[in-house]
Amino acid sequence: MIHKNPVNKLFLINILVLAVTGFFVFLSASMGLLAKDDIKYTSIITNQIFFGFILGGIIFYINSKINYKFWKKYSFWLWIASIFLTLLVFIPYTGLEFAGAKRWILIGPISFQPSEILKIFYIIFLATWLSVVKNKIKTFRYGTLPFIIITFITVILLLFQPDNDTAFVILLTGMSMYFVGGANLKHFAVVIGFSIILLVFVLLNRPYVLDRIQTFMEPTKANIQSTGYQVHQSLIAIGSGGLGGRGFGKSLQKFDLLPEPVGDSIFAVLGEEFGFVGAFFIVLLFISFLFQSLKIGMNTNDLFGGLLMVGFGIMIVSQSFINMASMLGIFPLSGLPLLFISHGGTALFFTFFSVGIMLNISRINNQNQQI
Repeated sequence: MIHKNPVNKLFLINILVLAVTGFFVFLSASMGLLAKDDIKYTSIITNQIFFGFILGGIIFYINSKINYKFWKKYSFWLWIASIFLTLLVFIPYTGLEFAGAKRWILIGPISFQPSEILKIFYIIFLATWLSVVKNKIKTFRYGTLPFIIITFITVILLLFQPDNDTAFVILLTGMSMYFVGGANLKHFAVVIGFSIILLVFVLLNRPYVLDRIQTFMEPTKANIQSTGYQVHQSLIAIGSGGLGGRGFGKSLQKFDLLPEPVGDSIFAVLGEEFGFVGAFFIVLLFISFLFQSLKIGMNTNDLFGGLLMVGFGIMIVSQSFINMASMLGIFPLSGLPLLFISHGGTALFFTFFSVGIMLNISRINNQNQQI
C-alpha cells in the first residue's frame, strides 16, 4: 500500500543533509586515491556513486512510499534468507577473503557484504517478534528466550567471519529494542550477563581485539608504526584541521599517510578539511537524527513501527559514533564505516533502505497527529 501522507519534514531534511554532506566529503577524500591513477580507485568511486547514492536513493524513495507494515508480513523469511546469504561467505570461490576475514560475496565483478543485509532484516524480524508477543514480553518463554536465540544466531554468524564490530552493533541494537519493548528487568540483567560472557570469550580467543583495547587504554605505549599507526595519523589530521579546517579538498594526510582515507579514516579527512566546526556539525546531525528517530518512534501508536525507529536509529548512530570515536582515540579502533559518508556501496545502499522505511513510519505518525 502506497501512502501519500506528508513525511516528517525535519527528519527528511536531516537525512538529506547527511547524504549530501557525505557525498561531498567522500568525493574530497577520494582525491587522494584518484591521484594514484589506479583503475581500482576509479572503480571504488564508480561503485560508491552508482550502488550507494543512485540505487540507494531510488530504494530510499520506494521504501518511503510503501507502508512499513509490508515488511512485517515477510520478516521471518527475509531474516532466514539473509542468514543463508551470510553463510555463502564461507563457501570457496563465492566468499571473498581479505586480511583474514570472510565478509564479502563475490559475484563476477561485484562484491558486497551480506552482513549489511543481515543487520536490516534482523532488526525487522526482532521488531516483528517483540510486537507480536508484546503482552508476554516479560515472560522468559515468549520474551527473553526467543530474543536470545534470534540474537545469538545472528551474532555468532558474524563472529565466525570474523566481524566483531558489526556483531557488537547488532548486540547493542537488539538489547535496546528488547529493553524498549518492555523487557523484564531481571531477564534483561541475564541478557547483559550473557553478553559480557560472549565479549570475554571473544577477547580471550582474538588477540588482535585485545591489542586494540590495550592500545586504546595505553596509547602512549602503542607502537605508532604498527598498532597505533592509524589512530596516530588520524589525530594528526584532525589536529591540523584546527577550528575551521584547511578547506575542501586540501587534506594532506589522505595522500599515503591515512590508511583507508575513504573508509575507516574518512572522519579524520573531514576533520582536517573542515576543522572542529565541520566535525561538530556532523556529530550534531547524527544526534539530531537519533533524537528524531526516538521521538517519532515514541509517538507512533504501532509498537512494530516504534521498535523499527528505535532499532534503525540506534544501529545507524551507534555505528557512526563508534567510527568517529575510534578516530579520535576515545574508543578502541574499529573497522566500522561512517554511515552516509564512508566508502562501501552495500552499507550505503542499505542505510538508505532503512531510512526509507523510517521516513514511511514518519508519514503514519504525521497522519495520527493530524487525526
